[in-house]
Amino acid sequence: MKALISVSDKTGIADFAKELHALGFELLSTGGTARLLTEAGLPVREVADVTHFPEMLGGRVKTLHPAIHGALLARRDVPAHMAALKEQGIEPIDLVVINLYPFEATVAREHCTLPEAIENIDIGGPAMVRSAAKNWRDVAVLTDASQYPAVLEELKQGAGCLSEATRFALAVAAFNRVAQYDAAISNWLSAIDFDASAPGAAPVRTPFPAQSNACFVRAGTLRYGENPHQQAAYYRELAPAPGTLATAQQLQGKELSYNNIADADAAWECVRQWQASAGQGEEAAACVIVKHANPCGVALGASAMQAYDKAFRCDPASAFGGIIAFNTPLDGATAAEIIARQFVEVLMAPAFAPDALQALAAKPNVRVLRIALGGVQPGGATPWARGHNALEFKRIGGGLLLQTGDHHTLREEDLQVVTQRQPTPEQVRDALFAWRVAQFVKSNAIVFCKGGMTMGVGAGQMSRLDSARIAAIKAQAAKLSLAGTVAASDAFFPFRDGLDVVIDQGAECVIQPGGSIRDQEVIDAANERGIAMLFSGVRHFRH
Repeated sequence: MKALISVSDKTGIADFAKELHALGFELLSTGGTARLLTEAGLPVREVADVTHFPEMLGGRVKTLHPAIHGALLARRDVPAHMAALKEQGIEPIDLVVINLYPFEATVAREHCTLPEAIENIDIGGPAMVRSAAKNWRDVAVLTDASQYPAVLEELKQGAGCLSEATRFALAVAAFNRVAQYDAAISNWLSAIDFDASAPGAAPVRTPFPAQSNACFVRAGTLRYGENPHQQAAYYRELAPAPGTLATAQQLQGKELSYNNIADADAAWECVRQWQASAGQGEEAAACVIVKHANPCGVALGASAMQAYDKAFRCDPASAFGGIIAFNTPLDGATAAEIIARQFVEVLMAPAFAPDALQALAAKPNVRVLRIALGGVQPGGATPWARGHNALEFKRIGGGLLLQTGDHHTLREEDLQVVTQRQPTPEQVRDALFAWRVAQFVKSNAIVFCKGGMTMGVGAGQMSRLDSARIAAIKAQAAKLSLAGTVAASDAFFPFRDGLDVVIDQGAECVIQPGGSIRDQEVIDAANERGIAMLFSGVRHFRH
């Protein structure tokens, strides 16, 4: 039996090779891998001794030879193949261990140049992987160190042999790895603006490559999609950004559904805007309740309990069967209050106290997700994980829309007061809060807030007027007064009528993007009605 080993990432390879040698495998290797195995005391035959051709071009050519690819591609069950090997003096290779040059890690460096990237494009490695994977019935191919333990155990149990099922699974993983590798190369190279790039410097790149090659790994199939007659599956990125939903750990509960996952993502992305840390007073905790992808209650509080109570009071009816997310660890008292007060589908937090998990265990169907917040910054402060998707995708018939994510954060210094009446400090705080909420409400969006709490949310209407009216209806149903509130509109008021509706409901301060050709008409209306108005200069459509 022969094993060819040629790896860039040498994690665990010496120990794995020792076990292969003990099982009777003859070891073939190249370059640095061969030196490592020799230093580990293993008998290794250089590939050049098999090909009778030296490595050349600085290592660019070493395994691209019939003596290697013939040994990998020959079918043992085809006499003509085996006769051809014998005629050429080629011995079959039974197992291949290959991982590729670190292209992805190289281009992830901020100042990576084009020549550095090019030199980290592997040629011989993917060729051998494809040859071995194509001939999976006779050749096993390993492409990642995580595969070593299970393969080694099966080899020991099978006297050096692997089952067809294992070899096929390894081949599929190998083809997937080559696809991921080629996609990374294509994405990086086709995003370069060659004419704008200076020699010797990191190339100028656009966020939109000439060809988009997305790679996602199936995490599981789902019972159904948005509706029972639709099929669905859940996929994750190869390396999800920290703090995103794909990194969540489910601690209890039923399997997540398609709609659960979509709504949980909306809730988590909204709540993670507020940094949870000690010493922030009213803003120490945030709670978001989502129903059908729209926040129906969002609030800040001095504790998780207070934030939840305020968020729930905004729209108790819609909160039933909702998704709840916290930006702070969940305590037992709050967990017990949630399951006593309402039916909840999914509950998310960065951590759960032991008594919280004990309380939630009384409702075993509740899906409980823990999402880590990240590492520790210099000085010991725990940062709020800000990992985001760089690009957002929307499928259309026969095509795809790509855009950069809407990650704009509005600061107080960005606000423009456009009315005679100046907002109070409390109104400015509520305006910033309302604006963050409006960013996650489907357009057209109108959000009334007061005291770090949503008081009425109007979402997804064709008319901004109707969104304002619906927000008022919801506030009335929840027995909440909109008098003295701050209202946020995700896009500008094209006419004064929308502003008048908002003011009629009780708003005394309004935040909106501005930018309409009728801005002055709307500003004049605000001055006439005696309210304060802030322009954000940014629109937040969410379709």
